[in-house]
Amino acid sequence: MDETVAEYIRRTVLKIPRDEIKMMLQKWGFLSEAQLQTLNFHQIKDNISQEVVQLCEENSANIKQAAALDIIYNHIYQNKRMWSVYQMKKSGEELEYFDITDFKKKFKGRLRSTLKNVTITFKEYEDNAIWIRVAWGTPYKKPNQYKPSYVVYHSQTPYVFISASVLKSNLPLLCQALIVASNYHDIREMELRSHSLDSLKDIVFKRYSQNFQTYTPKLLQGENVEPENADIRIVQENRSEKERIHKLNQEAFGSGPQPKLEFAQYRLETMFKSDPKMDVLDKKEPFRCLVKFSSPHLLESLKSLAPAGMADAPLSPLLTCIPHKARNYFKIREKKDLHPENLVS
Repeated sequence: MDETVAEYIRRTVLKIPRDEIKMMLQKWGFLSEAQLQTLNFHQIKDNISQEVVQLCEENSANIKQAAALDIIYNHIYQNKRMWSVYQMKKSGEELEYFDITDFKKKFKGRLRSTLKNVTITFKEYEDNAIWIRVAWGTPYKKPNQYKPSYVVYHSQTPYVFISASVLKSNLPLLCQALIVASNYHDIREMELRSHSLDSLKDIVFKRYSQNFQTYTPKLLQGENVEPENADIRIVQENRSEKERIHKLNQEAFGSGPQPKLEFAQYRLETMFKSDPKMDVLDKKEPFRCLVKFSSPHLLESLKSLAPAGMADAPLSPLLTCIPHKARNYFKIREKKDLHPENLVS
């Protein structure tokens, strides 16, 4: 077994929590059950990793098998990576039969026609997700196994989730291989990012749905405790306002927890219209801007604005439309009339 392969396996084992090493090695399936029985999982991790490497040497492990263990680790600890969403587009609406063997062949063929030194590893999961690990090299250097790109593609959908390596120059090659392998003709980044891969899937696969049911809010415990000398009209007004905000928030965001989104961005294009007598603009040019949002938990942050008194209720559609815009990226431009009296300086 090559020294670089042995070192990579050793480092991968060291990343795994000790209580989970046996489970991940069993999922890996490269070592036999008899070999696993010889391992002492109660010793320090460095010793465990050395013993695993020795067993892998007996089995003549190669880099693809080592990469398969890394995929298992990243699948379980997917929140350690930052994920971006990409949407692909066909020229028509026709559905084609998906052949995983053909997909792999086209993906590897396209990537290796451009870059010879590259390691490509696939693993299929039960939810129709294909995990792809790509370790990049150069024409003169072997692939760097410690800075791979990860791709999660759900067959029969136009969505791809990518956790790219630091080598941004390889991203166009990766995207080109994806559209060739999946028979699409265009791919665009949706400008949605998060460490929570499941939350991004909830948004684009419509597993997260905003709730528009009629809702009768209930006061939280302690909210009805008012000072003895409080004006009953003020008390009632405050209570009604809290109920109104609560109801509008429920209509905009639903009652369940929000998907954990950390970054969102979209382009806004509007037409500026004014009274001809005001002569504000000589030319009718569209007003364009780039809107960016970032937060450790973006949607929950937006949801808390009105109850915290930091924004009026209901919130602007520019804030509540983010999940809906995410599902219609290729129709993402909003065209509205922009009047001078509605401008905010």
